[in-house]
Amino acid sequence: MRTRPLKVALLGCGVVGSEVARIMTTHADDLAARIGAPVELAGVAVRRPDRVRAGIPQELITTDATALVKRGDIDVVVEVIGGVEPARGLITAAFEHGASVVSANKALLAEDGAALHAAAEANGRDLYYEAAVAGAIPLIRPLRESLAGDKVNRVLGIVNGTTNFILDKMDGSGAGYSEALDEATALGYAEADPTADVEGFDAAAKAAILAGIAFHTRVRLDDVYREGMTEVTAADFASAKRMGCTIKLLAICERAADGESVTARVHPAMIPLSHPLASVRGAYNAVFVEADAAGQLMFYGPGAGGAPTASAVLGDLVAVCRNLVNGATGPGDSAYTRLPVSPMGEVVTRYHISLDVADKPGVLAQVATVFAEQGVSIDTVRQQGRDSGGGDGATAEGREGGEASLVVVTHRAPDAALAGTVEALRKLDTVRGVASIMRVEGE
Repeated sequence: MRTRPLKVALLGCGVVGSEVARIMTTHADDLAARIGAPVELAGVAVRRPDRVRAGIPQELITTDATALVKRGDIDVVVEVIGGVEPARGLITAAFEHGASVVSANKALLAEDGAALHAAAEANGRDLYYEAAVAGAIPLIRPLRESLAGDKVNRVLGIVNGTTNFILDKMDGSGAGYSEALDEATALGYAEADPTADVEGFDAAAKAAILAGIAFHTRVRLDDVYREGMTEVTAADFASAKRMGCTIKLLAICERAADGESVTARVHPAMIPLSHPLASVRGAYNAVFVEADAAGQLMFYGPGAGGAPTASAVLGDLVAVCRNLVNGATGPGDSAYTRLPVSPMGEVVTRYHISLDVADKPGVLAQVATVFAEQGVSIDTVRQQGRDSGGGDGATAEGREGGEASLVVVTHRAPDAALAGTVEALRKLDTVRGVASIMRVEGE
């Protein structure tokens, strides 16, 4: 074992950063044995230096992150401050001054991952970021290394614990969205401003990273189609249950059937209860991967939190430090396929559409005609009269003066055709409103 310690600069000492520092200190001997050299925490950059941080000597604390990463003796920079700036400048400076980087910054990697990889390669350094997607779940490295000899066709997953907790609560208790969000906030699963989670921005950044690695192409955050889950209602869950489904906010990355393009999207969707992702409860994450040779694989575990995320950071730190000891670098960016990212309109999917319609003769025929004109095939129809007390399966033909709820589930069709169908339905005099639109996946 070499005796000179590898020096680590830590940028950020919040929930994750403090756990990284704690594990580095308490597991120092084990880390040294696994790496082949001791690892030393050489500095910690923070915004509030007066805050007490247990186990971290005060002399290591600094507010000058730029000076810390530019020190000539720093071997690895661990970045857990998040956001695009100043993280981007600090990581670039770290590479230029001879340090490798371990990051948990999904937003920055989704926006500017190509440039960061280029900077790492130009300076002969590593960029690792397992913690940027799905917390403690080993996912980036299996896609980047374990499946490097295979062809990945699809990545389908729950990659945000906050939204999964909320949807799981709505499913299990019949609670509305606001009530479930309040509980998630009280338990610490949701931030005071949950926008990034519930509107799908967090999941979209992760989808961009996953798609880029899985398909060896450039996928940025702007390439990812995104819908949040704030409009999901208890009525949607009731409809899903009638179909033997539940609802999840999914990140879906797919290679086109002809292999000439890819898609990446985030939106709520109904999935069958038989699908492995349907059983993912609470704030847990899970990602389903489909590859030519490996077949179907599922990765499951805690997707956030200080200790789980720190575990992923430390795993990367060990890998990067081993590379330094051996005078090597790990796998870098792989974007050789240069596949275009297709727009959402070209995605082939299914729709579950709930309509409020006039309860009178001819409505079903009018609705069916709209679907036919748009080239969309109907799989099932369920109609329930509201004012007249009709039950599931009632045709409502011949009952007038009331209102009915009509639920249509389509066969697979291009998303643009399905969206066009919905717009045409809105223009029918007999359609009082489109109550809900949701995609159906996992079949």
